[in-house]
Amino acid sequence: MSIRPVKGIFHTKPHLEGAGVKLQRAFGFGDTTEFDPFLLFDDFRNENPDDYRAGFPWHPHRGIETITYVLAGQVEHGDSLGNHGNLGAGDVQWMTAGRGILHQEMPQGDAQGRMHGFQLWANLPSSLKMTAPRYQDVVAKDIPEVVDDDGTRVRVICGEFWGKKGPIEGVAADPRYVDISVPPGRRKRLAVDTSRNAFAYVFAGSGTFRDASEPRAVQTDAVGSGATTGSDDAGHRSRVLFDSGDEIVVQAGDEGIRFLLVSGKPLEEPVAWYGPIVMNTREQLQQAMAELRDGTFIKG
Repeated sequence: MSIRPVKGIFHTKPHLEGAGVKLQRAFGFGDTTEFDPFLLFDDFRNENPDDYRAGFPWHPHRGIETITYVLAGQVEHGDSLGNHGNLGAGDVQWMTAGRGILHQEMPQGDAQGRMHGFQLWANLPSSLKMTAPRYQDVVAKDIPEVVDDDGTRVRVICGEFWGKKGPIEGVAADPRYVDISVPPGRRKRLAVDTSRNAFAYVFAGSGTFRDASEPRAVQTDAVGSGATTGSDDAGHRSRVLFDSGDEIVVQAGDEGIRFLLVSGKPLEEPVAWYGPIVMNTREQLQQAMAELRDGTFIKG
């Protein structure tokens, strides 16, 4: 077994999206080669309703899949195909935009005003850019959870892990998306397929990710921005990028550690990107924008 070296530990950066939602971005809208097939990851945890209630009104998507994972509060969604629903705490929605969809996502806090969740974008290969749109909505009770002998707890959202298979199926990037909680002081080795790009996103507790030489500390009780390349405090909301190998090693701190571990097979295709539309060529982008202007973007 070979431990994946840690390429770097990065802090999120604040962003305004939608109609003025304040969120934290771990990566996106730049060179995302190291994350291929993933394009963007946003953390929209917030406890001030004024910072999120304006939501994400009607907007288009084409050429990607979006994965929304809610921890607290609700997200009401609707689209141009007539779909409508609510995501609650622990629920997941996997939306394949394919050839095009218009939708909106309107967050609503819980009784304490909290709205916690994440959104990940996964690219579609050129052969599926114009596939029919679809949704996979999964409620919390249908997401399998497995607990190891040492108390490590894993929710398997997509892919297979420790003998459990997540309920999300038929996703082009064949990703694995798991929510992992390691108890205080525990050291855990976790397998990751060597053919996949992988990253972890820490959102509770603290710990270190050990590479082939030195451990890299990740603590979520400090605030900062930018990237760290040594064994530094990585700050609140930290993204850990791994190099190649077939497992990662995490050492939980005094409060334990909770993180998302995401991996997927790289597409290795050209990316032409304009906002929520991701294609392979500039000409395809221009066609999509023309269709938005003349009302032919939605194909039915």
